[in-house]
Amino acid sequence: MNIEQGRLLDERAKSIPWRRWGPYLSERQWGTVREDRSDHGDAWNDFPHEHAIARSYRWGEDGLAGLCDDRQRLCFALALWNGRDPILKERLFGLTNGQGNHGEDVKEYYFYLDSTPTHSYLRLLYKYPHAAFPYADLVATNASRGLLDPEYELIDTGIFDEDRYFDVLVEYAKASPEDVLIRITITNRGPDPADLHVLPTLWFRDVWSHPPFLARPTMDEKAGAIHATSAGLGEFVLRAEGGPPFLFTENQTNEQRLFGRPNRTPFVKDAFHELVVHGRTHAVNPERTGTKAAAHYPMTIPAGDSRVIRLRLTRIDGPAAFEGEPFGAGFEGVLAERIGEADAFYAEIIPPSIGEDARNVMRQSLAGMLWTKQFYHYDVDTWLSERGCDPYSHRGRRAPRNEHWHHMHNADVISMPDKWEYPWYAAWDLAFHALPLALVDEEFAKGQLKLMLRERYMHPNGQIPAYEWNFGDVNPPVHAWATIFTYRLQKSRTGEGDRAWLKTCFQKLGLNFTWWVNRKDRAGRNVFEGGFLGLDNIGVFDRSSPLPTGGSLEQADGTAWMALFCQNMLEIAVELSAADPSYGEMALKYGEHFVWIGSAMAHLGQDTGMWDEQDGFFYDVLRLPDGQARRLKVRSMVGLLPLCAATTFDEQDLMSVPELEDRFRWFQRTRPELFSAIHDPTRPGVARRRLGSILDEAKLQRVLARMLDEEEFLSEFGIRSLSRYHSGHPYIDRAGGEEYRVAYLPAESDSRMFGGNSNWRGPIWLPVNALIIRALLQYYLYYGDAFRVECPTGSGRLMNLYRVAEEIAARLSRIFVRDEHGRRPIFGGTRKFQEDAHWRDYLHFYEYFHGDNGAGLGAAHQTGWTGLIASSLNLFANLTPERLLQDGKASYHNRSR
Repeated sequence: MNIEQGRLLDERAKSIPWRRWGPYLSERQWGTVREDRSDHGDAWNDFPHEHAIARSYRWGEDGLAGLCDDRQRLCFALALWNGRDPILKERLFGLTNGQGNHGEDVKEYYFYLDSTPTHSYLRLLYKYPHAAFPYADLVATNASRGLLDPEYELIDTGIFDEDRYFDVLVEYAKASPEDVLIRITITNRGPDPADLHVLPTLWFRDVWSHPPFLARPTMDEKAGAIHATSAGLGEFVLRAEGGPPFLFTENQTNEQRLFGRPNRTPFVKDAFHELVVHGRTHAVNPERTGTKAAAHYPMTIPAGDSRVIRLRLTRIDGPAAFEGEPFGAGFEGVLAERIGEADAFYAEIIPPSIGEDARNVMRQSLAGMLWTKQFYHYDVDTWLSERGCDPYSHRGRRAPRNEHWHHMHNADVISMPDKWEYPWYAAWDLAFHALPLALVDEEFAKGQLKLMLRERYMHPNGQIPAYEWNFGDVNPPVHAWATIFTYRLQKSRTGEGDRAWLKTCFQKLGLNFTWWVNRKDRAGRNVFEGGFLGLDNIGVFDRSSPLPTGGSLEQADGTAWMALFCQNMLEIAVELSAADPSYGEMALKYGEHFVWIGSAMAHLGQDTGMWDEQDGFFYDVLRLPDGQARRLKVRSMVGLLPLCAATTFDEQDLMSVPELEDRFRWFQRTRPELFSAIHDPTRPGVARRRLGSILDEAKLQRVLARMLDEEEFLSEFGIRSLSRYHSGHPYIDRAGGEEYRVAYLPAESDSRMFGGNSNWRGPIWLPVNALIIRALLQYYLYYGDAFRVECPTGSGRLMNLYRVAEEIAARLSRIFVRDEHGRRPIFGGTRKFQEDAHWRDYLHFYEYFHGDNGAGLGAAHQTGWTGLIASSLNLFANLTPERLLQDGKASYHNRSR
């Protein structure tokens, strides 16, 4: 066991708070639903970026390369000024949904380089230009561009030409759980000396101006350090090397500047901006007290040179981590130790066989997963009441959103999709986060999955909350899939799974399953709707809105998700039945549900069903008010997801529920039509395994032929979300005098559906590729080497399904690793990223990727589910076909040893 693993055990077994402090600070609190006080719910414009420097927040805080405690009471982050910017750089800038030609978009360059799971060591790099930050240019130029134009990025402005920028490397190292060493290394990459002001800033989140009006904390200067005291957190001291001057103010809104109202205090949130940028010395408190403080380091850095700033944030009554001067040899010694411990930890996680470049990709992806934790605070009942939207009062105003979620109280550290573009959790994203997180911190991954099922989150009716813009929206039901996957990972690594956790999750997941069955099966036909289901613009119509044709839409993806949900619940019930036979009844329930749903999807007698025999593919079915029905024949990920509803069961698993096979055989005798179009779950395969699958062997062959066709779904970089067939053959539908078109778009969206900031009409998305890889391995466990397909279709190369899964994973990895010319497809044609030694090895983990060339698109830091590349790289480094067939599913849950 290495030292970092020991810390994880100490945290759990001895309650040593190694995770108390971490990168839990958001990168954007402005423009969020939580801070929106408008009547119409326009969060972006109610609290714009221009207000953030001077307006205090209600529900959280944001900062640059920041750190805070796990209740976000005390926050630390950087502020910078290059002598030219119009504002002090305290937070990252980006465009709002209405400003970007493809929706919201961060316009900065920063990279999560390292983190241990307890955050005993953290490292982040931020690139800050010498010239004035081009805020107005970025807004105006993007506003002038249309949906068919590329986005105008910060690097396109020329601001990094001649390397006129600073590399700001921020490192945190914990000498003890509440003694944090901070090292900031600033390097001038440019050809001339450059001025910079660095303001490491400490402040309290405002908990005293709003109900329940907690006691106001204090900061002051004592003995050459900043002392910060609060009733809930205790007393902390921030020491700064070199004796810089300290600045003090209050974390309070500058009412006069923003709204023309008198300020409650002369010392307000933007005081440091006023002092440093405008020279207004009266802006800061001469008494050196307040709730926000900073050390001020002005400097001039010669060309190519570096400056180091060292600070130390320590609980005043905590144990001394080392004797002597706070910035003496012990400081650098602890940093060196933590770096070495991080290296040792990842040496056991990351397989050496994948090569140095891929190891760098995997480590940065996991660092991004750990950096994008955020303290998320949102008490919906209080939020509604503050707007006069009491759901129990007939006089209450109509809430702009979330009026049926007044039970929710969020106040937890949560894994975010992205702390700038998506600084709020999303339920189905979070399920995918659990897989790479479980590689490094199983307990945290398990806790995240369980959190969404707690009474403070899950609706009393059983719905799992989607995201703050609309908690009642419908995300794909993948929570059970992530739950059993995470359980098996821990069991395969340790020999014993956490049954108590699994039981708790299973009970709550059962409520969610019932919600789906009761709410989203409109006609009781075992076919499901659900709305957009996280796939944004993939459909012909906006699937979250009333159809322009009237009627209803039976969704192939919604029904496939429910079939997979059944299989995952069956897996959990079978696992629990081994120790508690009472779960056998639940296994029967979910097994029976799967048969009904799978059969309904594969065919509905003489009715128009989702399976199209002529095309060999699944489609959504539009049911019109006059009783007619037709398939919407778009070849998309919607039609590939039924392939993902595949799960094998080992013979010994089924021994714990012997009634299950009897029940299936009874179905075969009494309702043979249910089995005629799906795979027979009673037929034994390799090692007498059983397979639950919507697709029988013939359907599987046909769907795979489409999926593995390079003129359709198979890209050089993974599986596309829409067939390239629609490039020359767009699908067109007409309703209400309007034309609705779906064409292959390998990059950005050409419509504003769902804001236009994501696109499922051609690009490659990691989460659905992960589901496909998992399904192919399930099929291989059942069919073994006997089942082979051409890969690519038409190539004459026959592969078993293990090799097909391996091939898709290899193509996904090509997005990130250097090719034979030293280029990374993820960077597209941006030369600085491709060629510059100070850029080319620092990675972004984008939301999705160009369907033809692999370039990164959408949110630049959505490590959340793109972090799945770490799971993919780890999987095939440790797995062989022989081991998979011998050990079964346990073999692909084992991480590197």
